Amino acid sequence: MSDAIDRSRGRYAPSPTGRLHAGNARTALLAWLSARAGGGTFVVRVEDLDRARVLPEAEAALLDDLRWLGLDWDEGPDKEGPHGPYRQTARGARYDAAIDHLLATGRAFGCACSRSEVARAASAPHVEDDEGPRYPGTCRALPAAQVEARARDMGRLPTIRFHGRAARIGFADDILGPLEPFGAAGVDDFVLRRADGVPAYQLAVVVDDAAMKIDHVVRGTDLVLSTPRQISLYRALDLTPPRFAHVPLLLTRHGDRLAKRTRPVSIADLREREVDPRVIVGRLAASAGLHDGGGQPLSATALLAGFGSRREIWARMNRNPAVWD
Repeated sequence: MSDAIDRSRGRYAPSPTGRLHAGNARTALLAWLSARAGGGTFVVRVEDLDRARVLPEAEAALLDDLRWLGLDWDEGPDKEGPHGPYRQTARGARYDAAIDHLLATGRAFGCACSRSEVARAASAPHVEDDEGPRYPGTCRALPAAQVEARARDMGRLPTIRFHGRAARIGFADDILGPLEPFGAAGVDDFVLRRADGVPAYQLAVVVDDAAMKIDHVVRGTDLVLSTPRQISLYRALDLTPPRFAHVPLLLTRHGDRLAKRTRPVSIADLREREVDPRVIVGRLAASAGLHDGGGQPLSATALLAGFGSRREIWARMNRNPAVWD
């Protein structure tokens, strides 16, 4: 697989599993600023593969909240473009083709281990993230037929894992500078397709960003560990990785990351209280270090007018987490 990536294409990729909160909105605002400051294209892609967690009407509500904040996009689920469809559930053939390529080239393998078996077998300490314990390689060298038979006996499909080869992957983050998150341990054998047949986040985001010609990815620092994994995938698929900018997170006053489990006030709640969207944008911009004046009201368009390039944005960006009260 090979591809050429157009310049100045950024994106925001929400999951329709709940209402937009300030942490989500801040990432969306910064991704929008990054694309627009470079005079580029902004894409919205809906990451809806985890059907068990997708909520009815959540997609429409997310898009409506983004518009209310003053953010617009050139391509998305409601604005088809040349690189659609813009919902992941409609892109399954691309994920299957990527996995077939990786299996054929020896960069992926089937695994019959359950998550609990991996946890029991893992001997090396693992960095806490959504991938769980570091996979010890139990099925890596087993014949595919043996793995498939064992998985079938367990009433499921084999998990498909990437053969990370413990590759040391560093990258230059546009905000945080040089990073090598896994250090000497290198990239692990992370999951590409789950035992229920659903493509995993790491695979889907690489396939989609490459197909949609995304050249710059803005996301939270909670996804820093995903980056070396995804760079490895880009290389294994003969694709060019984008540049990455990982923005420090918004925290509650107790130091927890704003997330659905912490039940933060949603943008919809603030709308119902008739809060001016410029107040929210001003506060979000101030938390990122991009707006002086103590978070005074500011429209997204007015904020954008203060920057001539994304380099100017990152030069002013606050490198530390901020508290959202």
